[in-house]
Amino acid sequence: MTNQKEEIKFLDGPQSRLKDFWFIIKIISQFIKGFRTLHFVGPCITVFGSARFHDGHEYYEAAQSIAGKIAKLGFTIMTGGGPGIMEAANRGAREVGGRSIGCNIELPYEQAPNPYVDLSLDIRYFFVRKVLLLKYSYGFVVFPGGFGTLDELFESLTLIQTNKIQKFPIAIYSKGFHQSLLEYIEVLFKNGTISAEDRQLYLVSDNEEVIVEHINNLSIIPFGLKFEQKAWWLLGEHKMFRRKQS
Repeated sequence: MTNQKEEIKFLDGPQSRLKDFWFIIKIISQFIKGFRTLHFVGPCITVFGSARFHDGHEYYEAAQSIAGKIAKLGFTIMTGGGPGIMEAANRGAREVGGRSIGCNIELPYEQAPNPYVDLSLDIRYFFVRKVLLLKYSYGFVVFPGGFGTLDELFESLTLIQTNKIQKFPIAIYSKGFHQSLLEYIEVLFKNGTISAEDRQLYLVSDNEEVIVEHINNLSIIPFGLKFEQKAWWLLGEHKMFRRKQS
């Protein structure tokens, strides 16, 4: 709870310059920690989704399967590192010999690193964690979730829409779960608050192969990813992508 109170106090109005300065130093240290830890993870596909769907649930099983198929393409699978959909995606990558990363948020409840990550990073602040999840990713797969998942989805869409990040593929799983959300997006379009092009920034599908193909087609070739036959990852040897050298 200390960290939460710290943030609340910081946002509660002007503090002393010294306190503001030390808060900024803490933020910088979190970014440095993240950059140093994740520098060699390779191109990632980040999977977003609820922490509350457990093993045996249809969404858990779908995330596990899709993440495994994407890992076989050569991508590192990155998640928020917690339970539920995050665990399923990390598990799917681990089971096929892929790389599995967790960028975990420190919370007083619900969130703890799942046992399927090869590399786990604990982050204190949500906004720092979000930057790290986006920074190393060449695509996103979004599963059913709550406020946090929607926040991650729409931040990704906004950054792509405004050209703050490149046009990475976004795939949303489960038309049924997201039907009301999709209808609301149509309301935005009809009222002119988004354009027709904005509706093309994401794919919605229940077909695992379609999602994997979408990630494959809009990430590997467009961003010049090259495939290395062998690369050392922790203590194992795996196939992986590397960034194209300019």
